[in-house]
Amino acid sequence: MDRLSENIEEYLESLYRYGNKDKHVSTTKISKVLGIAPSSVTGMFKKLDAKGYIDYEPYKGAILTDKGLKIGEKITRKHRILEKFLSNVLNITDKNIHDQACKMEHSFSDEAERAMCLILEHPDICPDDKLIPACDYDFDNCEECQNNEEISEIGIRDHNLVPISGLSEDEKGEVSFIRGGNSTILPKLLSLGIAIGTKIQVENRVDEQLIKIKANGHEIEITREISNNVFIKL
Repeated sequence: MDRLSENIEEYLESLYRYGNKDKHVSTTKISKVLGIAPSSVTGMFKKLDAKGYIDYEPYKGAILTDKGLKIGEKITRKHRILEKFLSNVLNITDKNIHDQACKMEHSFSDEAERAMCLILEHPDICPDDKLIPACDYDFDNCEECQNNEEISEIGIRDHNLVPISGLSEDEKGEVSFIRGGNSTILPKLLSLGIAIGTKIQVENRVDEQLIKIKANGHEIEITREISNNVFIKL
């Protein structure tokens, strides 16, 4: 992947946060978020559309393509892992965490990101309770990552993943990645009959902590912990 400018990464990260794969984000919204004139945002939207990172429609806004989603998700992941590290390990005060992470995320290498993830034991949420996206290494679970020392030999997924918690009602797909080690989430999933390759469908959201899904022909209620850490290939 070509190295992108910090400016482009900021745009894709903002579009991921406010629209993701589900909705267009207006020029006005990005203008306010980034503190940039609407005319400049429109110009960048056209440039990103031409490069295949977004689909842009005048008066409607922009939405990420799969190509743009992958980058926006990656930068967001780095930002939130940095926030977790700054908070949990360095004890930086909450009001300074976001700005510090913003300054660091663009120069934060993939190798450093992976090492920090391992130190933090595969975190699923950042200090302000937002989901940390999955990494893009081609593993089935975090245990495989922990046992593989050489980063240059690790493959990269060619598809995007969505956590169960990010699926809409009636959306379905196949379990492709499980975050967490053998001592945490995997035993719980095995007891529910959920593993790599299991096909699931979201039935409905019971409340903020429970989601009802259908897996292996059975309806199951799963907790937020599980739904944040089981990733689906649609």
